[in-house]
Amino acid sequence: MASGIRKIINDPVYGFITIDHPLVFKVIAHPWYQRLRRIHQMAFAQLVYPGAVHTRLHHSLGAYHLMCNALHELKNKGVEITPEEEVAAKIAILLHDIGHGPYSHALENKLFKGIHHETISIKIMEILNQELNGALTLAIDIFTNKYHKPFLHQLISGQLDVDRMDYLTRDSFFTGVSEGVIGYDRILKMLAVRDGELMVEEKGVYSIEKFLVSRRLMYWQVYLHKTVLGAEKLLVKVIERAQELITRGIAVSSTSPVFDFFLQHHDQVTSIEDHLERFCLLDDYDVLSTIKNWMFHQDKVLSKLCHCLVTRRLLKVKISATPPDEAWMEEQRNRICRSLEIESRDCHYFLFSGIAENTTYDPREEKINILFKDGTARDISRVDNALIHQTLASPVKKYYICYLNL
Repeated sequence: MASGIRKIINDPVYGFITIDHPLVFKVIAHPWYQRLRRIHQMAFAQLVYPGAVHTRLHHSLGAYHLMCNALHELKNKGVEITPEEEVAAKIAILLHDIGHGPYSHALENKLFKGIHHETISIKIMEILNQELNGALTLAIDIFTNKYHKPFLHQLISGQLDVDRMDYLTRDSFFTGVSEGVIGYDRILKMLAVRDGELMVEEKGVYSIEKFLVSRRLMYWQVYLHKTVLGAEKLLVKVIERAQELITRGIAVSSTSPVFDFFLQHHDQVTSIEDHLERFCLLDDYDVLSTIKNWMFHQDKVLSKLCHCLVTRRLLKVKISATPPDEAWMEEQRNRICRSLEIESRDCHYFLFSGIAENTTYDPREEKINILFKDGTARDISRVDNALIHQTLASPVKKYYICYLNL
């Protein structure tokens, strides 16, 4: 792609997205980036919201578009951003999710113990940087918050970043859940920079309120919806059962060589660096085709779990404000063991509990600072605003029980 030639992508959420730099185009065209087409943004949310089949690539391009708009607004307000910084910030947001594995957060830490997607993203960026002769060095510095202009990193990772702005807008669009609609365009117009830190002008405080409220509602109505939660936990149980059988010496093979490698060596892969080539061939299709194959496995537990997931006969999920009653759990445990004719040691695959927790705005993390007309700045939780201060800054915790309801 020669300089001066533009590529236009038609996005269902924002309309036309423009790719107007050869380095950005090289990153997007790379096979490791294109893998994001094969990873769903919202894992099993489509089992509740059929339209939620968009991918990590959709989200990445959307976040890139919002980054372009944010940088344009800040430059118009006199914030000094060089052409090199602009391109680097755009590439950093494009690659912010490139380390996600199949089914994203649902399988985090299951295929590779203790290795988070952020770590993998950085490793992939470093390899791409070598291939591109150091052209991504500034993007990596911004992504890892080592650059001397922190607002560029805050646009990528913070409580008011373009990543969150896009996934709330996009997930709301594809699920049809209108509670997630945020005024992203007004928020971008209200952004400001003071002393190198990202802030929001005073007149944008209500747009930020709406953003935080929308995020809270989307978590409980979509991301932590009890059926979505149950399906994702069921997927985890499938992988755990397969890994247990492999550890016991029972043959469990995948339909994909790359997925097979990580399954067979799940307790040995402590560093992803030596396996990045394999990792970047791994996607949702490897996992789903394997689960369909395991429906016919001789192990009764693995087969039943896979049948439940593929046919959408999911575990029943109960949400409660209090911990589960142990007597009730024991009663269910005995019932499931009798019905499935399985040993009690295997019952935990069909009956388990946990805690779902969400904090909409945590003042202890990256703060959202409001810039007032007199030049002072205060964290939004300290602004004369009861909603943020008293409600959204408090974590919400819910207990869940997943069980097979025969």
